[in-house]
Amino acid sequence: MAFCLYYGFLFGQQPPSSSSISSSKHSPIGKGSPDPGSIINGTYRNNYFQFSYRLPFGWVDRTTDAREDTETEKSKVLLAIFERPPAASGDTVNSAVIIAAESADTYPALKTAIDYFGPLTELTQSKGFKVVNDPYEFPVDGRPMIRRDFTKDRGSVTMHQSSLVMMSRGYVLSWTFIAGNDDDVIELIEKLNFGKKPR
Repeated sequence: MAFCLYYGFLFGQQPPSSSSISSSKHSPIGKGSPDPGSIINGTYRNNYFQFSYRLPFGWVDRTTDAREDTETEKSKVLLAIFERPPAASGDTVNSAVIIAAESADTYPALKTAIDYFGPLTELTQSKGFKVVNDPYEFPVDGRPMIRRDFTKDRGSVTMHQSSLVMMSRGYVLSWTFIAGNDDDVIELIEKLNFGKKPR
């Protein structure tokens, strides 16, 4: 499953350092693939899937590294950002946002977004996370989405993860938000926008 690779990137890789994300642009993923979007003036925009994400100031962009490590014909990392470089140690949770698109054809039994939480939950639990709740409806800007929350104890800190999923244009879109507490997760989610202008 392609999402497993994103978790490998989140927790197992030590990509080379790069500059801040303030003016980063991403190159196209490949011929016939959805537009991967770009970061301009601190906001990631994806016209193909019609959403934007306002990046927290000073965060580190690792999208290119994530694409090199995980991309396949049917899965795309659209955005991978971190509060600090993944290789940097710290006493707090390294907050992160990973946005990915997988072809719905990868999952023949998939009929709705909630079905994606079967394999996603199995994978997340295999990484030591505990399920907090059942998947539930969580609209963003009027867009129907499904959300599920997880936690993982790491020494003296607890990682909080929320995953949002929706289906669009033959793809399963997933937004994974990781932070040190629920309030910080909500702040990250609030930067996601399906309107014409980012909040």
